[in-house]
Amino acid sequence: MRRLLAAMKKEMLLLVRDGIGLSILFIMPMLLIFVMTLIQDAAFRTLNEQGIPVVFINKDQDTLGNRIEQGLKDTELCDFHTRIDGEIATEESARTAIKEGKFLIGIIIPEGATDAIEDNIIGIVSESMGDPIVQEGDPTQAEIKLIIDPVASKSFITTITSQLREFISSVKTRIMFETFKEEIGELIPAGDAEIKDSYAQREVITYDQEYASELTGEAKPNSVQHNVPAWTIFAMFFIVIPIVGSVMKEKQEGSVFRFHTIPASYFLQINAKLIIFACVCLIQFLLMLSIGLVFLPMLGLPVLNLGNSYFSIFLVALACSFAATGYGVLVGTLASTQQQGAILGSLSILVLSALGGIWVPAYIMPDAMRSISELSPLHWALDGFYALFLRGGGMLDVLPHVGKLFLFFGVCIGLTALIKRAKQK
Repeated sequence: MRRLLAAMKKEMLLLVRDGIGLSILFIMPMLLIFVMTLIQDAAFRTLNEQGIPVVFINKDQDTLGNRIEQGLKDTELCDFHTRIDGEIATEESARTAIKEGKFLIGIIIPEGATDAIEDNIIGIVSESMGDPIVQEGDPTQAEIKLIIDPVASKSFITTITSQLREFISSVKTRIMFETFKEEIGELIPAGDAEIKDSYAQREVITYDQEYASELTGEAKPNSVQHNVPAWTIFAMFFIVIPIVGSVMKEKQEGSVFRFHTIPASYFLQINAKLIIFACVCLIQFLLMLSIGLVFLPMLGLPVLNLGNSYFSIFLVALACSFAATGYGVLVGTLASTQQQGAILGSLSILVLSALGGIWVPAYIMPDAMRSISELSPLHWALDGFYALFLRGGGMLDVLPHVGKLFLFFGVCIGLTALIKRAKQK
């Protein structure tokens, strides 16, 4: 035990004296979280179909235009605007603003849109009552115009048009009911008005929403919920660089050979590295969590939702720490020079992070890439945090991910032993 503590003290002193290495381990992931979260915030909001920037022009100023305007204001779908640079939006200014990328969609309700609906409904009702109204020419029509930024995806356009159809349908139903009510009022005694009104207000079909987790839909995959755990995992695995440097330095200084002259196993030194660097990873994790809980909300971003099980969070972080340090020891043992180890370690982590959904969430990848991402240990860790932060999971939900990470750690240490034995021979 005393030998292990001495080896750990040596590793700690080497790490503390490396100021540049420590800055890479702590400052780099902090900057990554700030930059990537700010950059991806708008993309995640549009991915979740929230806050789509919309400019609205209501030329109708009647039932239909007002209903659509109020409906778009009340929904989280739209970031609703009727002014551009402080002035009331016009069709020309809206087209220019959309071309410049200030808005994704412009909606223009034409003048007389409500009158067109009323004219058509009155004609239909009158015809059904046996008193058709003779109209000259085609029935009155109104055209709602959409001005769309070419970068807007088809799903956004479909969502907006579906909302517009819903608003138009509700207005048409209301006008039709009122028109029928006037016509039928002559046939039904006035005393039955309460019956008609109560039927009109009765909800025949209702909705019951049920969420598949205990978080009841409160936590959504926004930029904070993704980037904080994602880049924390990336930073934890990037510890491979200082571990490789430490292993290479021991090889160059002959420390490895001196271990064979004392009654201590080489893996005593490896265990010391694993413990010290795993603690560094856990410190990184706590620091990154504080950014998501305290500093990012100061910039107007959402607060990181930690879910319901803090011990499960610690368990996933611990498994990720050992997986990262085990991989670092494997790369350091496999490499012949420090340059070779640094290149191999950094490139492999970049590839594993890209495949694991660190840069781009795996759930928006193509099917083939999603299958490949299942092979990345960074994906196992990220999916474990997703289970806690987004799905309200607990210990049982993260045990498969924790098991994979510890198994990966065991494989790395086993391969390290085989490679070390082969090099000794």
